[in-house]
Amino acid sequence: MADEPDNTREHGIEFGELAGDLEAESYPLSHETLLDRYGDRELELVDGEVTVREVLSADTEREYEDMEGVQQAILNMVGDEAVGRENYTDRGGNVEDDDDEDSAEAQSF
Repeated sequence: MADEPDNTREHGIEFGELAGDLEAESYPLSHETLLDRYGDRELELVDGEVTVREVLSADTEREYEDMEGVQQAILNMVGDEAVGRENYTDRGGNVEDDDDEDSAEAQSF
């Protein structure tokens, strides 16, 4: 359905077609099987791309119960690479400003 929004981005990681493939996968799925099938698939991050194999360690003995388990493992291991600008907030100013004693007085509404 062309009218549906693209829901393959999670916390700064674009899973792309991998999200659909993981959803259609049979579980439980061993870590070794996951890497054999999807290790070369690319995940788009804010500053570039990385493969599933680069994110998930090849020596992990783990079994995934569902798609969410795989996505959570990737989210946990990708680290700061998926985050946009560090110390940025859309709440007015930078995080560093909150610690600055010389910063402007707090606004009152």
